[in-house]
Amino acid sequence: MKVLILSITAGEGHNSTAAAIKQSFESHGDTAEVYDAYRHVSKALYEIIKQGYLLVTKDFKTLFEKSYALAENRKISENSIYRMANTTLVKKLEKLMKDFAPDAVIYTHPFLGVVTDLIKTRRNIDVPMIGIVTDYTVHPFWEEARSTDKFVVASELLNSQFHRKGISDDRIAPIGIPVRSQFYDSIPKSRAKVQLGLADKFTVLLMGGSMGYGDIANVVKEIDDIDGDFQIISVCGNNVEAKENIDALNTKKRLLNYGYTTEISLLMDAADVIVTKPGGLTVSEALVKRLPMILCNSIPGHEQRNAMFLLNAGAAMEVDKHTHFADVIYQLLASKTRLDGMRAAIDTLAKANSTDALYDLTKELVAHYENE
Repeated sequence: MKVLILSITAGEGHNSTAAAIKQSFESHGDTAEVYDAYRHVSKALYEIIKQGYLLVTKDFKTLFEKSYALAENRKISENSIYRMANTTLVKKLEKLMKDFAPDAVIYTHPFLGVVTDLIKTRRNIDVPMIGIVTDYTVHPFWEEARSTDKFVVASELLNSQFHRKGISDDRIAPIGIPVRSQFYDSIPKSRAKVQLGLADKFTVLLMGGSMGYGDIANVVKEIDDIDGDFQIISVCGNNVEAKENIDALNTKKRLLNYGYTTEISLLMDAADVIVTKPGGLTVSEALVKRLPMILCNSIPGHEQRNAMFLLNAGAAMEVDKHTHFADVIYQLLASKTRLDGMRAAIDTLAKANSTDALYDLTKELVAHYENE
C-alpha cells in the first residue's frame, strides 16, 4: 500500500498522530509519507497557522472559546465561505495527490475534511479518505468531511455526537486514536522506577505538553508542598524557562525534571497518576498506560470538551481555582478504591492497539475500492 498522511501544525498532537501512523505503515513494509498541508501550499501560511494557534490558545483564550462556540453553532451550506476559502489548498493538494498516487489518504485535522471532500468530488481523485478525530469530542468542522469513508474516533461513546451531525454508524470506526508503538509495550511500575532511579512509591507525573503550557514551576511547588509520601516527575517540553526554573527549586520531595524527552512511555510506566492538560494525544497515551489523570490548564473549546468526556467517564479528576491539587492528590493517596475505580473506568475506554487497527481498516478500504 501507498498512503498519503495529511496533517496541520496547530499544536503538536496532529503531527504526532501522523508520525505514529507513518511508523505503523512502514513497519508493515508499506509506503507512507506525511505532509503538512498548509506548509505544502505556503510556508507563510504554515507559520501564520502555527504561530496563530499558539498565540490564541495561550494569550487570547476567551477569543478562541467564542470562536469555537460560533463554529459549533454555525449554519452549514453547500457554498460556505469556509469551503470556498480552501480552493487554493485543493488545487495544490490535487497536484500532490496525482504525483504521489496514493492508495489511500489519511488526515489528522478537521480542517482537511472539506479539502479531501472537494478533491474527491470535484477533482475526481477516487481513493479511500480516512479522517482521524484526535480529540474526545467531535470538532464542529467534521461534518464538512462529506466524502470521508471512515472517521476514526477514540470511543464508541462519541457516536451520538456524530449522529447529531448526520453521520451514520457505518462511517464511524471507534478503534481509538493512533499512538506510537512504544506506548503499547509497558513494563511493571516497580521496574520503570528502578530504571529512572526512583523509589518504589507513589509517583506523580506532571506534563506541560510539547510547548510547556501553564506555569509548570508553580505547579511543581504546589504539589511539592502537599503532605504525603510521594515523588514527582515533571516534563517541560520545549519550555526552556520552565525547565530552568524547576531545576532551581529546592524541593522537599524527590523530583526528576525533564525538558523535551523521548522517554514519555517509560515515564508513564513509572507514574501512578498524570497531571496534564487534556490534549487528545497525551490523553490517549495515558489511557493506553492505564494512567489516571488530573486535568488542568485546558485550552477552551476542544480540550475543555475532552476534559468533560473524561470526567463523565470517571477516568480523570480536574483542578481549577476552586479545587486544588492538594485536595485531589490527597484523595488519591488516601483512597486506593478511588484510584482503582479510575483505572477500571480507563479500561472501558482504552483500545488494545489503535494503530494496528487503523492499518487493518485502511487495507480493507483499499481492497474494497480496488474490487468496485
